[in-house]
Amino acid sequence: MKKTHIAILVCIAAAIVVLISYTGDLTTYETIASAKQKEGKFVNLIVKMDKAQPMEYDAVKNPNYLTFTAIDSLGNNIKVVYHNNKPTDMEKSERIVLKGRVEGDHFECKDILLKCPSKYKDDPKNNKVQTS
Repeated sequence: MKKTHIAILVCIAAAIVVLISYTGDLTTYETIASAKQKEGKFVNLIVKMDKAQPMEYDAVKNPNYLTFTAIDSLGNNIKVVYHNNKPTDMEKSERIVLKGRVEGDHFECKDILLKCPSKYKDDPKNNKVQTS
């Protein structure tokens, strides 16, 4: 075999190793029930905030402590604990993506991503039906 063939095979093997190592970093979205089965493992949840349950946040006492109850699309709920500042307008968000892990009876959240409802609403001016 030529040296170029060997170099190409080594490059292909290195590319395969890199691709395999990145597949471990891929995350999927879980339901609350499946996240509870994977207790201690990092997961992403798509949920809504349960507005019927109280949210605990006191910016003066401890601005880095937020708890609330989250509900997924199947109706399951879980208490969420977030050790950071409360995201602005979190109550107005249609959906929330929570990144973290289930620990015992609660979800220990590391990051919260919000979907802004106003950003995705249609412009009422463009919804008018034109007649001729």
